[in-house]
Formats: sequence, structure tokens, C-alpha cells
Amino acid sequence: MKRIFSGVQPTGNLHLGNYLGAIRNWVRLQDDYEDCIFCVVDLHAITVWQDPAALTKATREVAAAFIAAGINPEKAVLFNQSRVPAHAQLAWVFNCVARLGWLNRMTQFKEKAGKNRENVSVGLYAYPNLMAADILAYKATHVPVGEDQKQHLELTRDIAIKFNNDFGKEIFPITEPLIFGEGTRVMSLRDGTKKMSKSDPSDYSRITLVDDADAIAQKIRKAKTDPEPLPETVEGLEGRPEAANLINIYAALSDRTRADVMGEMGGKAFSEFKTLLTDLAVSVLAPMTTRMNELLADQAELDAILRRGAERANEIASPILDEVYDAVGFLRP
Repeated sequence: MKRIFSGVQPTGNLHLGNYLGAIRNWVRLQDDYEDCIFCVVDLHAITVWQDPAALTKATREVAAAFIAAGINPEKAVLFNQSRVPAHAQLAWVFNCVARLGWLNRMTQFKEKAGKNRENVSVGLYAYPNLMAADILAYKATHVPVGEDQKQHLELTRDIAIKFNNDFGKEIFPITEPLIFGEGTRVMSLRDGTKKMSKSDPSDYSRITLVDDADAIAQKIRKAKTDPEPLPETVEGLEGRPEAANLINIYAALSDRTRADVMGEMGGKAFSEFKTLLTDLAVSVLAPMTTRMNELLADQAELDAILRRGAERANEIASPILDEVYDAVGFLRP
């Protein structure tokens, strides 16, 4: 049986890159796979310190964004990670399976820790093992990932192989990545060489899913460009990262290829193209923002959705964890 797992951290407002690179694709996967598990990964969030009240608020906001974007909690399993103990329990087992050398090769830790590596949390260093536990606690066969997460999925595969070999049981599948096409890597509106990020100090670097039409228009209007008009071919975007980024966003929002968009937009001034991009972005994102606000206005119902999702997730993960504990040799009277 094919099973999808993926998750997003509840830190900062979700932005256009989260939507185009992940959440929108999850919505489509619901129709292609009978078994989809989507998670607000709040355990991952605390690898760096979080204000507790802000974390609670952000968890609800991310869950509301999932539903507003089209995730159906009656069809897919939707919950917040900390409500399912198997994630943390299996992560400890994987801490004892993964090798130090494997974690030392994780480039994302080096980027996030920077020069203060000695002062970051152990959780930030070991969180790829928790990511492996997130996936393998459900024996997920496929994970939609961006390019920046491919290395962590490779670690998940290594852990699964080593566990199966160490204990002589084929418990875990070798999970495959699902990598999507246009718009999977959305870049900053202020620097086309950097990925759009919640942590960027400039609000104008990203369009968030809570931005209203005026904010979206202002951010696109101020997006960095170059002096030349748009080229007529994809090849003409070479060496023009900001132009390429805006074209990628337009292509993704309109469900078209870059080549198709270039055929229509080639030769236009950026001022004209930005107006068209603004209209398109507002038409796609405004209904989601409205729906998010409706969901957040009924906290009790949103919490009930997450509770029901956690119950379903526990039903899947608990027997798998039992299987792991038996393989390891833990006594379970």
C-alpha cells in the first residue's frame, strides 16, 4: 500500500513558497493516494526556542492554512505531531541507529547553526532522526520534498536500511521522494538567489497566506527586477534570477509551464507583468485567506479536527511502534 507523509513547521506565517512548493501538491495527492498523512510538526519547531503562546497560535494557523488550501481532514489524516507519542519514541530508537558521521554531513544543520554551532540545541543537530521517525512511524512509502530536504530523506532511507539489517526484519519501507515541477522552489522577492523564507528580516521578501490584496500588490510591486524587459524564451532567463523567480511564480499559480508563460509574457515591461501577476496571486490566495480566518474564528472546531486526526494517526503508528519495540527486544508486559 502506498502512503504519503509530509509536514510543515508552525513557525512564522506560511508563505507563497510553502503553498506552491508543498501544500498545493498535498491537496492534489489526496486524489492520487488513498492514504495521506499531513502533520503540523510542532516538535521540530522547538529545536530553536519558541514563545509557548506563539507556538500554540501558529499551530492552529498552519492547520487552518492546510484546510483552507484544500486539505480534507475527513479524507487525509491531519494533526499536530506532539499529540502522537510514537514520533518522539521512535526518534529515540533512531538516535541509537543513525551514525554520528551521517548527521555530520547534514548541510542544513551547518547553515542553520552558522558559527555558533556549540550553542545550538541538541535537537537542532539530531532533528533529521526525528524527521525519519515522522515518516517511518507510519511506514510511509512516499514523501513530497523540496530540494533542500532531499538529504534528510536519504538519511531516512539509510536509517530504514540499517534498522532492517541490524534486527533482521523487513519492518520499514525504503521511502521514495516525490519532487514536483514548476514553482517547487520559490525564491525571495528581494533576492532571486535566496529561497523565500519565514526567517528573512524583510517582510517584502515573501508573500504570506494571511496577506490581503493590498499587501500582495505592494510586495509584488516592490519585488526586485532588472532593467531589461522579459525575454521571450526560458533560456533568456539565464543569469536573471529575479525575473526567473517571478516567471516561476506566475507559471505555478496559473498551472502552466514556464515556456508557455514566456510565450505570452515575453517582451513585456516588468510594470505590466507585475500587474498581471498581482491579479493572479490575489485571485488564488484571497479565498484561502478568507477561509483561514473563518476557521481561526472557531478555535474549538479547529482543535477538534486536530484531535480526531491525532486519534487516527495513533491508530496507525501504535502497532508499528509495537513492532519496532519487539524487534529491538524491549519487554512489553
